Amino acid sequence: MFFCFFIPTISHPDPVIVQAADFEEKGHEGEIFSSTQYLAGRIMIKQIFGRLPRKPSKSGESHELAGSSDPSSNTSINSRNSDLMSNKLVSSNSTTPPGLDFAPNSGYSYGSKIPQVANPKLNGNPVTGPYEALPGFRDVPSSEKQSLFIRKLNLCCVVFDFTDPTKNLKEKDIKRQTLLELVDYVTSANGKFTETVMLEAIKMVSVNLFRSFTPQPRENKVLEAFDLEEEEPSMDPAWPHLQIVYEFLLRFVASPETDAKLAKRYIDHSFVLKLLDLFDSEDPREREYLKTILHRIYGKFMVHRPFIRKAINNIFFNFIFETEKHNGIAELLEVLGSIINGFALPLKEEHKLFLVRALIPLHKPRCLPMYHQQLSYCITQFVEKDCKLSDTVIRGLLKYWPITNSSKEVMFLSELEEVLEATQAAEFQRCMVPLFRQIARCLSSSHFQVMSPLKFDLNLLQLTRPIFLS
Repeated sequence: MFFCFFIPTISHPDPVIVQAADFEEKGHEGEIFSSTQYLAGRIMIKQIFGRLPRKPSKSGESHELAGSSDPSSNTSINSRNSDLMSNKLVSSNSTTPPGLDFAPNSGYSYGSKIPQVANPKLNGNPVTGPYEALPGFRDVPSSEKQSLFIRKLNLCCVVFDFTDPTKNLKEKDIKRQTLLELVDYVTSANGKFTETVMLEAIKMVSVNLFRSFTPQPRENKVLEAFDLEEEEPSMDPAWPHLQIVYEFLLRFVASPETDAKLAKRYIDHSFVLKLLDLFDSEDPREREYLKTILHRIYGKFMVHRPFIRKAINNIFFNFIFETEKHNGIAELLEVLGSIINGFALPLKEEHKLFLVRALIPLHKPRCLPMYHQQLSYCITQFVEKDCKLSDTVIRGLLKYWPITNSSKEVMFLSELEEVLEATQAAEFQRCMVPLFRQIARCLSSSHFQVMSPLKFDLNLLQLTRPIFLS
């Protein structure tokens, strides 16, 4: 099955809402630190980290998220998404969309009746009547298109069982074709959607998308986090329908014909929470769609922004301190990375609290490798916006520094290098003593991945000796 991954760009100066508390920056008085010592220290640090092994990076994707300053603009989706919007899903009257194995000329026309539907459900109740195809939008006058659109939405509220691939094949194809027609209608709409249309559209999306996942044992998930290369992602068998429903929701939210002031009554807090719950899906294709849609909702519905940030914050808290199990932490961090990039200066105390209480503690879980790249990007964004936070970040890294996990320690060293690149002399002075103590412990490590990058000339140690003595 073919599918596309895409990452939109979104950035907007808006605060992160977390629990209120005072943020104090702790300094160290009485420490003497000259510019010569600072430069020598920086030279030593660059020598150290210059020898770290580099992994192939996906940072281009992560950094791409922060490329736009207008999250609500319809041009904020990148070229990959543009290709998806123009090529992947088209109406049933066009050629077969890539990745969607539906044949438009399947012989199902208006009025053709399908035998009794076996196991599908409508709003949780079994469907007992025939599943009948509706006419195409081109076959009715313009005055009847909205009514037909609502009828097609109701038809797609029937959910089929995909656990048995041999059941209801004709009915599934009818629904698939109808979903494609709905996507095409939303894309080409030239009039504002009414409240009735919005209500029916969100109802159809909710019926198809919102569902519970079978939890995987926590112990197994944690162990698999350290063997990501060999782990096979779990694919949802209902994806042939889910994909088109997600595409419908994406285009509905992004459409200029969707009035945010009206749509916020239906894309409300309850809808957002259920959408965030879906980030725990084990299907990476679903999480990619969710990431894009959450970007669009955040950009279009300004009234929901504080709630979205707080809800994500709560997911992080539950993950860090309760379960240590969640499949969508990396995707949520990508969304936050673009939001952080758009924070206005000077940073508000709520922003700093979010860094201290949520982002830095995310270094604690054992499954850090699953999302470290995205987390490191978020942390670096904070330091680049306010260099005074580097002392807080470095001390936070030292607090959660791994003792027995060498592969995780290499990740910390790599992140530390990025943070030090944006660190100024005053902040470096405050944290240099515990920092170099940790580096000294790394030098004595018996693990080659930790020890080898830190083996440098003794002459460099002599040059930086005043830093340790100051």
